[in-house]
Amino acid sequence: MTEYKGIVGTKIRNYTTNPDNPITGEVWYNETDNVLKFEFPNLVGVWATGGNLNNARSVMGAAGTQTAALAFGGYLSPYNYTESYNGTNWTELNDLSASKPFRAGSGVQTSALAYGGQNSGVTESWNGTNWTEVSDLNISRRFLGGAGVSNTSALAFGGNLDPPPAAVTNTELWTGSSWTAVNGLNNNHMNMGGDGTATSALAMGSANPASGNTEVWNGTNWTEVNNLNQAAAARSGAAADSTAAVCFGGEPASSYGRLTEQWNGTNWTEVNDLSQQRYDPGANGTQLSALATGGGGGPGQLTATEEWNINTPLGAWATGGNVNAGRKVPMLSGAGIQTAALFVGGSQPGQVGNTEAYNGSGWTELNDLNTARGSGGLTGSTNTAALAFSGYSTTFVTITESWNGTNWTEVNDMNSSRTNLAGAGAPSAALAFAGWDGSNWRGETESWNGTNWTEVNDLNTARYEVMGVGPPSNTNALCIGGYNPPNFRAFTESWNGTNWTEVNDLNLARSKGAAAGSYTEAIAFMGNPGPGGAGAVTEVWNGTNWTEQGDLNNSRREGGGAGTATAGLAFSGETFPGPVSVSTEEWSGSSVTTKTISTD
Repeated sequence: MTEYKGIVGTKIRNYTTNPDNPITGEVWYNETDNVLKFEFPNLVGVWATGGNLNNARSVMGAAGTQTAALAFGGYLSPYNYTESYNGTNWTELNDLSASKPFRAGSGVQTSALAYGGQNSGVTESWNGTNWTEVSDLNISRRFLGGAGVSNTSALAFGGNLDPPPAAVTNTELWTGSSWTAVNGLNNNHMNMGGDGTATSALAMGSANPASGNTEVWNGTNWTEVNNLNQAAAARSGAAADSTAAVCFGGEPASSYGRLTEQWNGTNWTEVNDLSQQRYDPGANGTQLSALATGGGGGPGQLTATEEWNINTPLGAWATGGNVNAGRKVPMLSGAGIQTAALFVGGSQPGQVGNTEAYNGSGWTELNDLNTARGSGGLTGSTNTAALAFSGYSTTFVTITESWNGTNWTEVNDMNSSRTNLAGAGAPSAALAFAGWDGSNWRGETESWNGTNWTEVNDLNTARYEVMGVGPPSNTNALCIGGYNPPNFRAFTESWNGTNWTEVNDLNLARSKGAAAGSYTEAIAFMGNPGPGGAGAVTEVWNGTNWTEQGDLNNSRREGGGAGTATAGLAFSGETFPGPVSVSTEEWSGSSVTTKTISTD
């Protein structure tokens, strides 16, 4: 029998309380509580932004996995589009032969089946390149469910006879050449979530009337099992088989469009919501790793794709030391790390030049800026070297000041004055972008070489009240969110040293937020998600997508941020409509739970 030490690498040790940094899987004895304990990481299922479809639609056939998916047909003329997904982008492929809305589908990216539709029992087989018409369903129907692993093995169930409103229980099995009628569902199902295999499938919910009814197929019969928690029409689902699934979306979208539930083979549990409300999205993948693609409820049909992943480390915010002088609209995007950060300038409500340094537990007041101001740019990788630029004093200013850990010194000015801009980089190689000049929102970008500012290529979308992050250089950065009236923006743009490129959006559009990290790994938090609001939502950037994570403990906007994607800092800001906050919160990109081992 394998010993504990052979598995974990240590013997069980005694501690007065708990160890500071236990190894994952390590067990220890807590002498104060007189119990054995262990610790494990908190993991959570979350949705992240994926690449948009080329053609907006809903009620489409779907096949494959999250990183190798196929979407075909759907509701929006001409009803026959086919697109493939590689985990990043959708690519248009050869169209279906028949233009029929409201089809079902199953299989994988290179071997799929499309069947049913409006006034149709048409079945088409996909070989990875082209669609070929094969034998029709025995009963023509639309809004049906489908399951299967290839173009030679599939199950079609439920649906809606045309004309409506007759939902049906009929189930048919595809053997590679024809459809055969088999035992039907126990209840009429239409416009439902359906997935799995030809021998182990799930039917999830129904429309007309809306139902949470769930049934399991074992290869011979359907069995009623525990219902979804929410009865909603037009849901979609992803499952490898009948023992584990994720079901999402629903109609009306305003009530159920973000809803996500997870199936463990016995019960449904509500989990983290979709970022964008939708009904009848395409569904690919499994309970662990799925896609929600397109759908209705935009208004109109959507192109947006979201990616579901279940084993995502759960980040969390914890309370830090209060700032000495609470204020809003400080210089952004921030300077320093979680244990050595700067809080510079801002409004109380008059413009101030206060400078405070954080050491990981408390803030210390230091020498002020030479020119009191807020709403400007700030960059630096420690609290001993930083650059503050532009902003608003008693007027718009171009002033740039350099920090050496003790004093601020004026250096060469920016070329254009503006407020509500963001900065990234280092004191010797910085970037300033976006902003408001008193009349218009701006897309200008300026690059600092340690001596002078030089105008370089503009953002693709001019805006202000943005967030920014970047490494300690002016060659890479992200410009995040912002506002250009009347729209709050979710846009993200990536800078490569020459040009800005639009990449995947935030899940929540917002302005007046803060951010920390780099262009490959970042967090965006707090902000104004709509007129007269303050938010707590935190999103994590992995270099490709944004994922919603643990919220701030206190909603706020126009506050400060510093640090990295795994060890960030949020401080001060306006609670709106409440007062200016003095609180600080510290972000950890992962969190853990400690459990006691019962010896009873």
